[in-house]
Amino acid sequence: MKVLVGGSTGLVGEALVKAIAAKQHEFTRLVRSGSDGLKWDASTYTLDNPAALADFDAVVHLGGESIIGRWSATKKQRIRDSRVKSTAALAEALAQLDQPPATLILASATGYYGNRGDTELTEDSSLGEGFLADVCKEWEAAADPARAAGIRVVHLRYAMLLSPDGGALKTMLPPFKLGLGGKIATGKQYMSWASLDDAVQAILFALETPALEGPINVVSPNSCTNEAFTRALGRVLRRPTIFPVPAFAARLAFGEMADALLMTSQRVLPSRLAANGYTFKHPELEPALRDLLNQ
Repeated sequence: MKVLVGGSTGLVGEALVKAIAAKQHEFTRLVRSGSDGLKWDASTYTLDNPAALADFDAVVHLGGESIIGRWSATKKQRIRDSRVKSTAALAEALAQLDQPPATLILASATGYYGNRGDTELTEDSSLGEGFLADVCKEWEAAADPARAAGIRVVHLRYAMLLSPDGGALKTMLPPFKLGLGGKIATGKQYMSWASLDDAVQAILFALETPALEGPINVVSPNSCTNEAFTRALGRVLRRPTIFPVPAFAARLAFGEMADALLMTSQRVLPSRLAANGYTFKHPELEPALRDLLNQ
């Protein structure tokens, strides 16, 4: 199988290209500059050679501006444009080919569901409210030209991905190792999560499973509250977790992002992965943390 990978230098992308190579598939990077890969313009997402897309069996696109940080108007526009415009450009280019790749796999996020308390959420659950939900709606809709052309489109709705090499867990580790960790606000908000290993294996599974189409929740089958996550990480690191972050402090530090991300509650289930026989490497939180942190 020949796979084009966009966002290949990110946390998931770098792990994915290694996994593709390990399975003896071929991959090419979709790049903004340099000589190694298929190029496109970083400002307009225009492909230098759209016809070259026909050389691939599948396209995986994982790119997007980080949502971490204070959300200025400019930051929010970059978050939206980097997802929606890049997806639209790829989908439109693929739709114009006489013989396009059979599969287009795109990153998305559980932000689609908004703040839903302790309600169990599946891929059939309704769209939520807020900035991230709006972005996810537009992000997934941007692939419509590819869908209309008969290409199988998969939207990987990722939650928090656990890896000591990047993302939220890497950010948490320094204070938790110092014994300064604690729950955020009440700690009762549900956190959906998946290990980086499962994030990558879910892509390979989607590539090899023609029945998978549309949104796919890439989350552990065992979501937990922020308080439960905090306690589990403290146990693994053998450190106390007695320094909570009050809601006002989170808002002071992160602004709008605090409510939209840190204090939002999402209890998401991987219903379609489970129905198609996917087996999680890390279904339980504490064993996952021990494995990832070599504890």
